[in-house]
Amino acid sequence: MRVLFVTAEAYPLAKTGGLADVSRALPIALARRGIDVCLLLPGYPRAYTRIVKPRIVAKLDPILGIDDATLVAGMFPDVDLPVWLIDSPTLFRRNGGLYQDQAGRDWPDNALRFAFLSHVAAKLAMQQTRIAWKPDVVHANDWHAGLLPLLLSLEKGRRPSTVFTTHNMAFQGNFGPEVLPVIGVPAHYHTTDGTEFYGQVSFLKAGLRYADRVTTVSPTYAREILTPDFGCGMDGVLRHRGAEFSGILNGIDDTLWDPASDVHLPQTYRASDISGKRTCKATLQHELGLPVRPDAPLIGFVSRLTHQKMADTILSAIPWIAEQGAQLVVVGEGEPAIEAAMSEIQAKYSDHVAVTIGYDEPLAHRLQAGSDILLAPARFEPCGLTQLYALRYGTLPVVRRTGGLADTVVDADTTAIAERTATGFVFDDTSMHGLISALGRALTLYEEPLTWRRLQLHAMAQDFSWDASAAKYIDLYSAVSGIPCTPTDRTTRDKDEIPETARQIAR
Repeated sequence: MRVLFVTAEAYPLAKTGGLADVSRALPIALARRGIDVCLLLPGYPRAYTRIVKPRIVAKLDPILGIDDATLVAGMFPDVDLPVWLIDSPTLFRRNGGLYQDQAGRDWPDNALRFAFLSHVAAKLAMQQTRIAWKPDVVHANDWHAGLLPLLLSLEKGRRPSTVFTTHNMAFQGNFGPEVLPVIGVPAHYHTTDGTEFYGQVSFLKAGLRYADRVTTVSPTYAREILTPDFGCGMDGVLRHRGAEFSGILNGIDDTLWDPASDVHLPQTYRASDISGKRTCKATLQHELGLPVRPDAPLIGFVSRLTHQKMADTILSAIPWIAEQGAQLVVVGEGEPAIEAAMSEIQAKYSDHVAVTIGYDEPLAHRLQAGSDILLAPARFEPCGLTQLYALRYGTLPVVRRTGGLADTVVDADTTAIAERTATGFVFDDTSMHGLISALGRALTLYEEPLTWRRLQLHAMAQDFSWDASAAKYIDLYSAVSGIPCTPTDRTTRDKDEIPETARQIAR
């Protein structure tokens, strides 16, 4: 089974959020199960500093007026996973972010940049480049690759099957209709049955509409986005897909996120001996300028500072948190007004609050290990990964009952505590009262060391690795392509049809 995995980011080559973590961990899990998988993503400057042994494997013919593109093959820096980068200095070699310039403004040619990603992927998938590798399945991720299923549906003759995963329905890649000649999509597809969304061209809608199968990142979120409240205007498109749409829960890379071997921690630990977590807490307090107090509950929040993540609600709750004698560590970036307010309130509560604006991967690991409690609320949440990392590190999460948060955290109510199934604290109300009621229950149980230790042990025993979810994706690939995926599936092909693997080409 050969799978081309198309994404805009993959850690550590490029990252702005959870998509990058999934785009690394899922392909690794697929490869471990015998899938010949290769990642395709834009050639951002950072990617070239991380990829191992990059080499040009193909000069791409002009596409969408871009004539400076080559395909660069290499390997991920720390795992045996092949990756192809689209090297186009015109589109991707820029100072600034993946999607925005240094001032935080969207790149004005984002429609062209990510349409180009889809067009190159389609050429690869149809063996219309000099690469002698053709996938059985193309897995496109989020709006950045949304045009890819549409482009492949236009191909005559045998084409790979397509799977499209929406990681967050709020990010849609909507552009004015003037981009149609730029992105290489026939104008007659700009209809309500095609890419048109309230007058705009929607990359997300193209993926939802034209892929052979559509998935999202948790079962609960899959049910939620079929409704107007969570579907972001596209619930009707998803309902129309019927059984062709499903939710598969994200996992985590349990080799990167493991307190027993995490290279970012001052001291590692495991469930059988959690003493190292106390060292991690003291080190984090010292590093961020908080009083080193082992008795003070340390609450972590590492996330985008946005309305979705309820950062505004957390901001309002800070005076209450300080009154409880707890400490709060915030790491993230997002809406400028919330960033400014977080920095301002830190000065007022300097003994209780430490704020780091910007994302720092090693610091995120130290936060997970050093915190006692993780705040991971959301007004909506497709899956969420920070609460899964927290469980693995014995840091009990406080979450709202929505999307993947509802699928992964068991509330510590009286019954769950007695049955030893509780793993965190869950609330429903999006108000500050809802948040502090759950956080208050957590702080109360923190004062009961034996109960808290039992909760930690059960949390750390949870298995949210990619094994089970990768198996579900492989079943989906087999169903959509009609190719049985077994260790001997390559022997069922004609000998002349078996090309080099993606790994051999990348090397």
